[in-house]
Amino acid sequence: MSVPKIRVFVVDDSALFRRMVTDELSADPALEIAGTAANGKIALTKLAQVKPDVVLLDVEMPELDGLAALREIRKKAPQLPVIMFSALTERGATETLEALSLGATEYFTKPASAGGLEDSLRIIRNELIPEIKAICGTRVQSPPSGVYRSLCQPPPSTKRPLVSPSGTFPALPARVDVVAIAASTGGPNALTALFADLPADLGVPVLIVQHMPPVFTGLLAQRLTAQNPLPIEEGRADEILAPGRAWLAPGDYHMGVERNATGTRLVIDRSAPENSCRPAADVLFRSVARAYGPNVLAVVLTGMGQDGLRGCEAVKTAGGQVVVQDEATSVVWGMPGFVSRAGLADKVVPLPLIAPEIVRRLRVGREAR
Repeated sequence: MSVPKIRVFVVDDSALFRRMVTDELSADPALEIAGTAANGKIALTKLAQVKPDVVLLDVEMPELDGLAALREIRKKAPQLPVIMFSALTERGATETLEALSLGATEYFTKPASAGGLEDSLRIIRNELIPEIKAICGTRVQSPPSGVYRSLCQPPPSTKRPLVSPSGTFPALPARVDVVAIAASTGGPNALTALFADLPADLGVPVLIVQHMPPVFTGLLAQRLTAQNPLPIEEGRADEILAPGRAWLAPGDYHMGVERNATGTRLVIDRSAPENSCRPAADVLFRSVARAYGPNVLAVVLTGMGQDGLRGCEAVKTAGGQVVVQDEATSVVWGMPGFVSRAGLADKVVPLPLIAPEIVRRLRVGREAR
């Protein structure tokens, strides 16, 4: 039985870029090009005809740009995955965040022309194509049972679970002194929803890793602060942590913490990427486990890959708590799925219930003191 290919609709005003993307995508046996369009106006006229599984939509185009086209696509096809193409510039970042707020599934920064053709092709193969497969949930038949599974879903963990069958640990630690959050694909919208439900007087510092490039993280922090009660800023080296404030790891920098007699401060560095990521959740989670021991609450939101898995192991070894987003509300259940399958999650929670779960665990800790 043949498996249907993922039908991709490429919308970009650059004929060269359209050709480069379509050639690379067509070479993958799991993908096929449903159609192409040079601007949003043409794309809207073709949408019903080509019936794509995913749309790759450029932000800046003549006649009808990506944002305007996205608004119309969402009216016609609310659940259709849309990945935005954007430039690695402040304007591109601003427009990308606006697109995500309008319902774009994810974004992809166009390879810089200075990197050359081979670099561009490598990024398309190694980053864009896996992203498409993860979002669309390509299915393959698993002989001999005939059960279908996602190409992006790892095999079941062989580790002995650390949790009971109910998915919860038997008791809560005494208190939570810091909340550390990790997110990737689908993360900006998940963070917006999460922080909308967190009180301004949370009472502990919050540290966030969202896989994003430079420029994007600073604008995301500003956007989150403008929309939510808890102030959020991009992390800076040697910043002293304080309750009721949040810091987002800057793009292309790892963020961690160090604790001494005078307090706990942020550490920002450009050491080697981990899990092909910088910033990486594993770096942050390991550092808070060292600094705070059992008084850590780690939260893993939607995202592709397994960044955060080893860090959650460190948090659990130190006696801390781990909460992950459930599969149904995740854009991609990669990062939280790895943690859950490894038996490291105290609780698996739908996105709308994560903020109340954080508040509850903070409250239980305070009452136990």
